[in-house]
Amino acid sequence: MKTTLKRGIGRGAALNGNGRSILPPGPRAPMTRYRQPEPPRRGPGALIRLVALWTVLAALIVAGGAAGAAYLRAHRFVEAVAPKTKQDKAAAKELDVAIPGQPTTALVIGTDKRRGREAADTGRSDTLMLVRADPRTDSLSMLSFPRDLIVTVKCPGHADVRDRINAAFSDCGTVGSVDTVRALTGVPINYFVTVNFRGFLQLVDHLGGVWVDVDHRYFNNQTGPGGYSAINLWPGYQRLRGYDALAYVRYRHFDSDLYRVARQQLFLKALKQQIKTQLDLQTLLDIVDAIEKNVIIGRGGNKALDLKTLKDYIYFAQNLQGGHIFQSRIEGLTGYAELSTDPSNITAAVRDFVQPDVAAPAKARDAALGIRRRTSALRPAHISVSVLNGNGVQGSAANAAYALGQRGYKIVLPPSGRPVNAPTSDYFRTTVLYDATQKRSHAAAQQLANLFGDADVKPLLPSQAALQSLANGAMTTVVVGANFHGTLAPAPVDKTPQRQPAAVVPNAAATLPYLRSLRRRVPFKLEVPRLIERSSRPEPLAPVRLYRPVRDHRAVRLTFQTGANEFWGIQETDWPDAPLLADPNFSQTIRGRHYDFYFSGPHLHMVVLKENGATYWVINTILDTLSNETMIAIAKGLAPVGR
Repeated sequence: MKTTLKRGIGRGAALNGNGRSILPPGPRAPMTRYRQPEPPRRGPGALIRLVALWTVLAALIVAGGAAGAAYLRAHRFVEAVAPKTKQDKAAAKELDVAIPGQPTTALVIGTDKRRGREAADTGRSDTLMLVRADPRTDSLSMLSFPRDLIVTVKCPGHADVRDRINAAFSDCGTVGSVDTVRALTGVPINYFVTVNFRGFLQLVDHLGGVWVDVDHRYFNNQTGPGGYSAINLWPGYQRLRGYDALAYVRYRHFDSDLYRVARQQLFLKALKQQIKTQLDLQTLLDIVDAIEKNVIIGRGGNKALDLKTLKDYIYFAQNLQGGHIFQSRIEGLTGYAELSTDPSNITAAVRDFVQPDVAAPAKARDAALGIRRRTSALRPAHISVSVLNGNGVQGSAANAAYALGQRGYKIVLPPSGRPVNAPTSDYFRTTVLYDATQKRSHAAAQQLANLFGDADVKPLLPSQAALQSLANGAMTTVVVGANFHGTLAPAPVDKTPQRQPAAVVPNAAATLPYLRSLRRRVPFKLEVPRLIERSSRPEPLAPVRLYRPVRDHRAVRLTFQTGANEFWGIQETDWPDAPLLADPNFSQTIRGRHYDFYFSGPHLHMVVLKENGATYWVINTILDTLSNETMIAIAKGLAPVGR
């Protein structure tokens, strides 16, 4: 939170910071094998919503920082995306009001509303996704709902019915989706964002395309009624423009919605990275123009969206650390045209959604490498806490003390007959004071501050005699401020994968002939994977590919197909500045070789070996099904191609 406060984000930020809730964006999802027919002309709502959110927000950070015309343009944009119809205004009234400094949740609705339809025709919601921004943990969580999931559909003025979740929007519009998802999950919804697909091609083309790692050969030319959309993509890291990008994120010809959502999530990450580093003002203004016609944003309390809230969210998203984007998945899905799952699976997905473990990448790395580190966390039973009321709201200290006691902290009461009030009641931020004379009291105070979100940590000074008396010898003293709203930050569920043997077999012969045939055609040393995932074989349609990702650099892509019909790959290139290589989670030297690790939550999505003036990427499947140990073993097994 200190880093967050320095950036001007959080409840207690300065004038450029915020003190307000943050508008989250949009999307990513799981694995159960099922297949559904592609409805004709169904819109790519999931992708559009992703593109729209990130591009809108990126545009505003530039427009808001410019003077004159750009500033006025930003205000015009805010008006353009405000709810206009009775239906959308009614949905805005149904939203929960965001609490400053607390997590904020948006429901993103991707629709296929088209030109030429009657005004009463809302279209269909091809995608429903909850997105949660938590400034307390600097994390972004996403929870997707398959459009054919059978749920209890809520529609104001109508009886509840059991139907597909996308029927809520087609029958009742935005308000139906908001009420249905809130009833299903129990999660408060502070914003809705509806996006139609009309502006998608313009958005992607204004960006000049988006750099995406394509995991395998995608090809279909059987289109028309009853067929699938056309697609023709080769594996490898490449810039996807308009129609190719659309085909990629819509694809589910031979897999399912689960894989399609995962592709959309990878597209979102790539888009976020590109917006952060590669856009100029004119491009952003062009994007804003396209988005104004295709996006509607509703805010809790039926308030108009303001530029400061958008700016705060942009700061949050741009400074989000690698590995702090989490995708919760609904497991146990069964069915074909209609999907169902046990309610316990919904509960588990929601729990993961609201309680992401931000330490997951570091813990997963240590587990995979067999590193044992001494944890800095203290056991709650070893931390004594005195809780005082510093905001003048009756019961605040009692609520906080009870919540801490439930977590196992040792509560120390003030001396007999003394009230549990701090000397003053003008604390806005909760403050955690520590007794510097007691061992590890500062670490204990920081641990408590994390539970309260945006809390100050300070030593309890000898000059603060009144507070020292009330502390009554406790290691820490919590003075509850006005920003405490009765709950502590949730305790995350530990998702660290258990260490396991790497699932690999020696098989350099699988790719060595391909690499030997290409080694004289590239200006860098090729390396052969001596170990591959044990159920894998080179993909029949495109086992190896030599290509130029950009004009002055070359790349070789090896593609493998697993026994579960998923695909992973190895990319070898002399392009050192590829956007995907920016911001690794960790760097590690193993036996004199340098590796960069890129995590998605607790799952290792990519390992990059750097040597010989080139980079060698081991890239996991769309659903990260290769274990972390397997990924590392494959990377360590890379060796120069001999004669």
